[in-house]
Amino acid sequence: MTITLTLGEWSSYAASHAARVDALLSGHLDRRRRREAHPVEDFLFTYYPIRPNQLRVWHPGPGVRLLDAASYAERRGYRVVDGVASLDSAEIARRTDSIRWIRRLLAATLDRQPQFGCFGLHEWAMVYRTPEVRHAAWPLRLGASGTDQVVESHKIGCSHFDAFRFFTDEARPRNTLQPTRESQPLLEQGGCLHANMDIYKWAGKLMPFTPSALLLECFELARDIRTLDMRASPYDLASLGYTPVRIETASGKADYTAAQRGFADRARPLRHRLVELCDELLG
Repeated sequence: MTITLTLGEWSSYAASHAARVDALLSGHLDRRRRREAHPVEDFLFTYYPIRPNQLRVWHPGPGVRLLDAASYAERRGYRVVDGVASLDSAEIARRTDSIRWIRRLLAATLDRQPQFGCFGLHEWAMVYRTPEVRHAAWPLRLGASGTDQVVESHKIGCSHFDAFRFFTDEARPRNTLQPTRESQPLLEQGGCLHANMDIYKWAGKLMPFTPSALLLECFELARDIRTLDMRASPYDLASLGYTPVRIETASGKADYTAAQRGFADRARPLRHRLVELCDELLG
């Protein structure tokens, strides 16, 4: 079924979307103007390729025609005929292999039993036995030796390649898995914080086909997960207002696992909607 929106209808949606993005990103953009770095909130714009101005653009998704939308002729992935804009089927066809790969990964993750015993140790493994840390401006909460002891006293089972690839050389052999890019669809599971953060990445890679409302839900999930990720990290971020989740203690592990399960529950329907989007594009 195709839906047709008048100029008044779709421009209202676009304006509401832009206002929502502006509210979400006001702190990040203010700091960027002041050239101030933030180890938690900057992550979604330094690690993922979606820029704030791209996030601000409203996309209706498949099956929607926009009347009086000549401006969309300048946007990649759209076809405008007689002022009516819709997604360009030629662009969808050109990206079929990418859409299929994303669908395979998302569907495989949905089908796999989530695991909740990692306790966020990937961030600790990234600073294990090294003087170089990713966030050098922020001290390690337990110091270097205390951080190393936490790594050495735990079994690490990171299943996410894009976290594992940042492990120090000394930490890699300690991981029970050795994930690769090729094995990603075979290992990724829905309890992993990074896999659930990456739902935002896949929604972004499917732009402009992803409806903007869905993209922002994925963004908000990734933002909230990143907060837990860094609260459970070895860094001391108390001066920024982040209370640590002390995963080196039994109570901290329980808090982390409870939050991890909550994020898995939020991620599951978003992942399912992206699979349905891929099916619609491929169909």
